[in-house]
Amino acid sequence: MANSAPKKDMRTPLARVLHLGSAGSGTSDHIRQRITAIAIAPLAIFFLVSLVALTGADYETARSWLANPLVAISALLLIVAAIMHMRTGMQIVIEDYVTGETLRSLSLIGNYFFSYAIGFACIYAVLKIGFGA
Repeated sequence: MANSAPKKDMRTPLARVLHLGSAGSGTSDHIRQRITAIAIAPLAIFFLVSLVALTGADYETARSWLANPLVAISALLLIVAAIMHMRTGMQIVIEDYVTGETLRSLSLIGNYFFSYAIGFACIYAVLKIGFGA
């Protein structure tokens, strides 16, 4: 006759949950999200105020404004911070909610390439306008 009594777990509550936590990247993702959000806030306000001020201006005025090195560097910083913020946010959503290993992997790869493609296109556009090409 088999012993049907349940086994008593002698481990402490801490020992029972040890090594059952996250995969380890959650903290760095969280910190990256917060840092990029803090960087985006003043840069976005600067660009929104500037765009409102440029309302009705002709192309040459807007181009010369973006050709200013301080404005161009601010634009590049905003682009980099926004793309990093977007990529990290989408990565978290994909990791948490996309089921199936193949679909998750393909989604993460697509997110990676999409983010870099958009980032490089935006950076190229700012540099092209900034250098007057």
